Amino acid sequence: MIAIAPRHFLLLVGVTLIWGLNLVVAKVGVGDMPPILFTALRFALLALLTVPFLRRHGEATGAIVVVAVLAGGLSFALLFIGLALAGNVSSVAIASQLGVPFSTLLSIALLGERVRWRRWTGIALAFIGVCVMGFDPAVFAERASLAFVIASAFVGSLGLIGIKRLPQMPPLELQAWIAWISWPMLLALSLLVEHGHLHAVASAGWEGWGALVYTAVLASLFAHTAYFFLVQRYPVTSISPLTVLSPVFSVVFGVLLLGDVLTPRLLMGGVCTLAGVLVITLREKQFTDTGS
Repeated sequence: MIAIAPRHFLLLVGVTLIWGLNLVVAKVGVGDMPPILFTALRFALLALLTVPFLRRHGEATGAIVVVAVLAGGLSFALLFIGLALAGNVSSVAIASQLGVPFSTLLSIALLGERVRWRRWTGIALAFIGVCVMGFDPAVFAERASLAFVIASAFVGSLGLIGIKRLPQMPPLELQAWIAWISWPMLLALSLLVEHGHLHAVASAGWEGWGALVYTAVLASLFAHTAYFFLVQRYPVTSISPLTVLSPVFSVVFGVLLLGDVLTPRLLMGGVCTLAGVLVITLREKQFTDTGS
């Protein structure tokens, strides 16, 4: 594992802090607007900001569209619906981490990758942790929220597998494609299944619009670009484990800003899940190099 330069370490901590606060901020946003409409407007803003990076890709366009739907619009819509239904942001933050074991399992099934006992242990820990957390009475009462978040993690993992098969694309170009494919699809879906759009937009306060700007500009445009910048300069094993800080920050902000209550079962399940995610990410680079 290569040591990260202090300035880059601080940048990475800042990225995880932004992502950690993102769920809390988004919870405020989906309180002001219907969740699919909020997601559509988020991608519309991101689309406007990334226009200069959009490029044509000929035969690869179809694959890019599928990836954009899975990794972008669909996974984020499911996440924000789950967030809107949740009374506790902490459970959403932890359950969303199932994207890591889902990606590993899909890599085995679709890409033929091999996994040995250490990563199987991490996968088991992650799922056991969510099961423990899910049977907490406070979380179980909101099982629909948990179901949407888990579905979001699975769909996002499918999108990640698709990204691995795409031609090499700069991060901002990929974000531009995801945004431009996602927002029209989500707006159409919102018009079909949600109501009161004009009233929601007209009555949304500065908190809702601020949440929209935060999720599009800080969480997506800045934080994701900074993260890809770091991934291009350091091994995965030096960068990925620190991203486990993101759900930890979400839990802390959820308690401090939204009054989330951390029950013993929620804490136990959260620690178990994050431990499993950490085991998987720590083994990612070794697996790539040695097949272990």
